[in-house]
Amino acid sequence: MGALAAQTWRTVHAERRRLVRDVSGLGGDQWRVSSLCPGWDIHDVLAHLVDTARTGRVAFVRDLLMARMDFDLANANGIVRHKRQDPRDTVEALKEAADLTRTPPARLATRLVEAIVHGEDIRRPLGIIGWYPEAAIARALQYQLRTPVSFGGGRERAAGLRLIDRRTGAAWGHGEDVVADAIDLLLAVSGRRVDRECLTGSGASQLAGTASGTPGAGAASHR
Repeated sequence: MGALAAQTWRTVHAERRRLVRDVSGLGGDQWRVSSLCPGWDIHDVLAHLVDTARTGRVAFVRDLLMARMDFDLANANGIVRHKRQDPRDTVEALKEAADLTRTPPARLATRLVEAIVHGEDIRRPLGIIGWYPEAAIARALQYQLRTPVSFGGGRERAAGLRLIDRRTGAAWGHGEDVVADAIDLLLAVSGRRVDRECLTGSGASQLAGTASGTPGAGAASHR
């Protein structure tokens, strides 16, 4: 395993463990709160993360064939497979899977996209503040900007825009400026709704309009 791959997995594993800690104290109706993924509640997203943590290349192809090449159905089947009756058992399942290094046949950066975007899918509706390494956010954003929406990316959403991280000044793309924290740029490019006041610049309204809350975090292996 190369140095970049090893660092990627260290980050993913750390984010899984951090998420376990953040949700361990949830109870009752909190698990049924709508996540940032349309149609999924907090418990659904957690079960999805268990599924993807346990799904390698062969299992991914098998599951997709069983779903007749329907990615959404494959995701739904994965949630059914790993969503326990008691959410605390689903939390325990993610804890047990946290250090696995399985991945579908996609670039490893998709694991960063998944860990970060789905982490925010869960945290933001619950008012939990997340923290993610700047380098990991930047790499996830770069991947999303290169990847078409049809494959779970966000390239079309950022067309004609220059995205600028307000904290570091790092910029991606060309066109009308959108200035925001990198995490908010990543979420918007991934199709998540971001509070309009978090985005500034001449292209802010355009990006906010394309971030409609539709699925799309990462590769075709997941939302």
